[in-house]
Amino acid sequence: MINYSNIFVNDGISYEAYRLLVNELLSEHKTTGTDHSDAMVHYSKMNVQRMNRVDKTVQLNELLLGVLSGIKRSYRFLVISEGWCGDAAQIVPVFNKIAADFPEQFELKLVLRDQNLPLIDAHLTNGGRAIPVLLVLDAEGNLMYQWGPRPQVLQHLLAEWKKESTDMMEIAEKVHGWYAKDRTQSTQEELTQLLGQLG
Repeated sequence: MINYSNIFVNDGISYEAYRLLVNELLSEHKTTGTDHSDAMVHYSKMNVQRMNRVDKTVQLNELLLGVLSGIKRSYRFLVISEGWCGDAAQIVPVFNKIAADFPEQFELKLVLRDQNLPLIDAHLTNGGRAIPVLLVLDAEGNLMYQWGPRPQVLQHLLAEWKKESTDMMEIAEKVHGWYAKDRTQSTQEELTQLLGQLG
């Protein structure tokens, strides 16, 4: 039985601390997790730029704002992530924007996937440890909902692209091209549906 509240309180770090950790590791030519290869460090550098861009540009749309404004109780966002994960770089800043704009309703903490294997293994996607995963907890630490690792429309596109090509660099380019065009709107739409179920 996973004690979500315990993980949130004792292992979770703020978004600011997460960003700082990624930057500090990069200064040592490392990334989060155990693989510090040149490729993984390169992905992390790219992801810092992506997070910077999304942090600067993300605007919550009217539908999501309407839902968030109607939430009266307090909830916790526990997010499983890693600095080298491209999807996380595009999505986690949206979770942070929600928590920053609605601090009475949401508190955000992040944990690293590879340091929390029992947690990610309880929330696999098609049998894989795909991230980011958003776990929405109530004030008592009970799991209400989970979301991730990416919007459904992109999940379907990714499955198609993987049938057409095995070149992961080419696929990653398509994924990030899609995120750039979408401008967080698909993520926000799905979060509107999800968070609309909260009281």
